[in-house]
Amino acid sequence: MEIRKYSKTDEALLFDLLIDEGDDWSDYHGPTGRSKYIKALESSITYIAYDETLVWGYVRCREDDGFGVYIYDLLVRKTHRGKQIGKILMEQVCKDFPNQPVYVMSDVDSYYEKLGYRREGSIFEVKA
Repeated sequence: MEIRKYSKTDEALLFDLLIDEGDDWSDYHGPTGRSKYIKALESSITYIAYDETLVWGYVRCREDDGFGVYIYDLLVRKTHRGKQIGKILMEQVCKDFPNQPVYVMSDVDSYYEKLGYRREGSIFEVKA
């Protein structure tokens, strides 16, 4: 497994992972969401864990001009879970931004608690 920054050439492999994950990620890979998510990827910092033919997992984040790095998406392929890939992707973000706090926008709190991350506030939906 290798970790590197996502590039446009990884698009098909990344969407293969999202489609494989199923309905939970259909907002990203479905007919109306795919083009929006491609734009989100272009304006984000994204790392993929991969081999030659398969994306094992990825993390997508944005840097807020020195105020912190915010992780929006973290996903590991079902067949590759339990191998610390998510943790390794998170560590890559921290390594590349050593002087900034890193925050996760999560709907899977138990995973991040298991990794020992401290809860810092919450997120509220203002408008749907």
